[in-house]
Amino acid sequence: MTSTKQGTLSRGDAAALIAFCIAGVAIAAYITVFSIIRIVTLLSGTMIPVMVEFMDQPIEAPLGAGGANITLELDRAILTAPTLPGIAIGAGVIGQLAQIVAIIVVIGCLMLLARSILSGTVFSRRNTRLVMVAGIVGLLGFAAVRFFDNMLANAAVSAVTENAVDNAVISIEPFTFILAAFIISVIGTTFVIGDRLQRETEGLV
Repeated sequence: MTSTKQGTLSRGDAAALIAFCIAGVAIAAYITVFSIIRIVTLLSGTMIPVMVEFMDQPIEAPLGAGGANITLELDRAILTAPTLPGIAIGAGVIGQLAQIVAIIVVIGCLMLLARSILSGTVFSRRNTRLVMVAGIVGLLGFAAVRFFDNMLANAAVSAVTENAVDNAVISIEPFTFILAAFIISVIGTTFVIGDRLQRETEGLV
């Protein structure tokens, strides 16, 4: 059994939650449209811009006095690949689809949570599940998007340079990933404890 009413929100809090919901819809719509445009670009198969990360790739650039070349370490750049192999295009499309699914699920769960809070229920088993689903899907979605984008980037470099440059970067920033997992765990634990304390308090009434 879960709680039903746990208090009344102030007008300011209610307005903030409503604004949050509107912003969430706008973010989901923007990312979905952006991903669809990206999928169309990938499926066109020609002149595809790809963000590429390099492992300290040295390059020469005319930035010195009198136009003299100086050596720079290239960290990232946008390459326009004339063509890409089917497996690279497939990886890019899967990455964009993963991004659409992740953002819709996360925003949807958070909006349902906001709706529940607006009705006066903060801690409940349903809200705990919504928080955990949003966190886990967001975490796994981020990792999937990163993985498939890296596959696309490596294929683009291979296609443009004919395998002359080794930039095999298939990585996820460990600190960012671990920090996000920790934050999700803390939030989820907070809702679990809040729900349990709420039910225990109701049992004493």
